[in-house]
Amino acid sequence: MSRNIQELKTTANTIRKDILEMIYNIQSGHLGGSFSEVEILTALYFDEMDYDPVNPGKPDRDRFVLSKGHTAPALYATLANAGFFPKEKLMSSFRRIDSMMQGHPDMKKTPGVEMTSGSLGIGLSTANGMALGLKRQNIDSRVYCMIGDGELNEGQIWEAAATASHYHLDNIAAFIDVNGLQNDAETKKVKDMLDIAAKWRAFGWNVIEINGHNFEEIFEALDTARAYKDGPTAIVAHTIKGKGVSFMENVVAFHGKTPTAMEYENGMNELNSK
Repeated sequence: MSRNIQELKTTANTIRKDILEMIYNIQSGHLGGSFSEVEILTALYFDEMDYDPVNPGKPDRDRFVLSKGHTAPALYATLANAGFFPKEKLMSSFRRIDSMMQGHPDMKKTPGVEMTSGSLGIGLSTANGMALGLKRQNIDSRVYCMIGDGELNEGQIWEAAATASHYHLDNIAAFIDVNGLQNDAETKKVKDMLDIAAKWRAFGWNVIEINGHNFEEIFEALDTARAYKDGPTAIVAHTIKGKGVSFMENVVAFHGKTPTAMEYENGMNELNSK
């Protein structure tokens, strides 16, 4: 594990630039929630996880499940920078009909994608199945799942939370991307989930709260989750929607808004200046 924080910050900035360019290039895609999860994906794919981009299906790999599938741009940009496929594919394939990178991840089309996701709420159930299967096969690998805070409105998330606790799945860690905004408004105005950390504790999970943009806190949480053997761990990551471009931060419109030419230029200039 490198834990070279400055190098990871540079990689995260590159991923954000790729996301912005992808979405502007095709004039479609979810930017805000993609930006909010970048540091977590960077920490996982460029330090924490064990995988082989040349052999994505190796049985003893760690697995990442993007439950909030609309933030596929962040996953695609991460996978490309990690070597799963050439980076030029980001511009030529994203959201194009019959391409390898659909608007939501498709495990049959994109190398490195572990689960086809679209409807919110299903990712944790799938991640549970992976984690339980690994245990039954005595494979010492881990499963990571990214869940949006708006996605917590889905009842299946809580059924899956109870299942992971029941089976004592200590090889799974769920990141909850708490950026406070969803498609139309603040999450608390759409459906207030109150104390998110307390809910996960009530379902029997080990809970850690962090700043989801702070690499030191992310790694400390991952280390703690790996060492915890009494059940699953929920990492409640407090983030900023649109993180990295000042005029996009905490603006609900950028959940799915395509940047204008001026917004693209100004955003890219800001990212290039970091």
